[in-house]
Amino acid sequence: MAEEKTPWSGRFSEVPSKFAQEFGASLPFDKRLNLQDIAGSIAHAKMLANCNIISDQDCAVILDGLAKIKDEIERGLFVFDIEDEDIHMAIEKRLIALIGEAGGRLHSARSRNDQVALDVHLFTKECALAIMQKINELREVILKVAQSNVDVILPGYTHMQKAQPVLFSHHILTYFHMLSRDFNRFKQCYIASDVCPLGAGALAGTPHAIDRDFVADELGFTKLYNNSMDAVSDRDFVIDFIYAASICMMHISRLCEELIYWASSDFGYITFADEYSTGSSIMPNKKNPDFCELIRGKVGRVYGDLTAILTTMKAIPLAYNKDMQEDKEPLFDAFDTCFGSLNILAPMLDTLQINADVMRISCETGYIEATDLADYLVRKGLAFRDAHAIVGHIVGDCVEKGISLQDLSLEDLQKFSELFEVDALEVIKLENVVNSRKSYGATSYDCVKVQIDECKNQLDKDIAQIKDK
Repeated sequence: MAEEKTPWSGRFSEVPSKFAQEFGASLPFDKRLNLQDIAGSIAHAKMLANCNIISDQDCAVILDGLAKIKDEIERGLFVFDIEDEDIHMAIEKRLIALIGEAGGRLHSARSRNDQVALDVHLFTKECALAIMQKINELREVILKVAQSNVDVILPGYTHMQKAQPVLFSHHILTYFHMLSRDFNRFKQCYIASDVCPLGAGALAGTPHAIDRDFVADELGFTKLYNNSMDAVSDRDFVIDFIYAASICMMHISRLCEELIYWASSDFGYITFADEYSTGSSIMPNKKNPDFCELIRGKVGRVYGDLTAILTTMKAIPLAYNKDMQEDKEPLFDAFDTCFGSLNILAPMLDTLQINADVMRISCETGYIEATDLADYLVRKGLAFRDAHAIVGHIVGDCVEKGISLQDLSLEDLQKFSELFEVDALEVIKLENVVNSRKSYGATSYDCVKVQIDECKNQLDKDIAQIKDK
């Protein structure tokens, strides 16, 4: 019998051309799943022996061969040949070369369809946990920065116009809460990935008396797919992961956008550490926030990954189709991009210099105490719309004279309304403006202290969740 060139050579008289092999091969990228593939094969071999589908002796030889292959890969000695098409065939070919006929028995009761699904499930579970860990590290830094600058005041903005003063700690904790939602999204990704597809075969299951629960337990899965066709054709969990990565990237891009303009000479609210800045090849004066800009730019590629996987899956009939080979590169890219961005952002934020004096000076312009003057008149019984109009006239007059609200005397205020009394001058002092916001979740010092405690408790719980995985 002639040597078989592919796993299906018995049916074919010709092999694909070199270009066709290269075009159809997934090995150049799915070789990244080598450890997951070996782990799945180890569990499968143990199950086959436990169910008397292969002998204990064959199982022992297979496990020894897989251990040698893993060692070869880790030491960089394994030869990845494009003719093997994918990581599954590459490992199986090497296994047979190492241990002979017993290696060919490993594929009993499984298909590459449920095998690749298993690999991707295992990989996605690991990715979700890794991102959750990085999110926790970034939230820990955000909490630290908030606690270290708890009483620093800066202007809050709407429409990129100064609006009302807020505590810097309150502002930065906004991103803690965004990332908390991201943590929960990736936790759901982990749950969605925690379903074992092995045993589904190509699509219809297997006639062998296998034990799917055994494999699931060996690999740390808590659930089994209850439909074999769904098991090999489901990639919702991949979409879930890339969607979660897209939202997470959007959140940290918003943070980076603020850091970029806060660091500009026009704002000067913060200063980046030298190790997280770059210079110019021509302008000696420049200190550029390149890493923030790069994170902001990388969001687009993760959005592209999401569009790619959704488009790939939108019209695939049941069950497995070759289109689904396109699931891995978007997954790999989304993980690498999101993980890398979180990984650099945490130490960048940890080394940030907060220029509290500059923020304070900036609060003296923009008439950001105006709303408090209006609220003062409301407490005196005036309708808010009337109070709004009166304070609008006051601001207009100050703009015309080139003065701030802090420059006004009681007599100046009473020209616009007799309801103003001497305590109105206290109302518009910066600390009083901030600390007057006492509703739950507001920016007063007392409210932010409560918020910090709640954030710390939540972070402690989320860190414990990962330790349990």
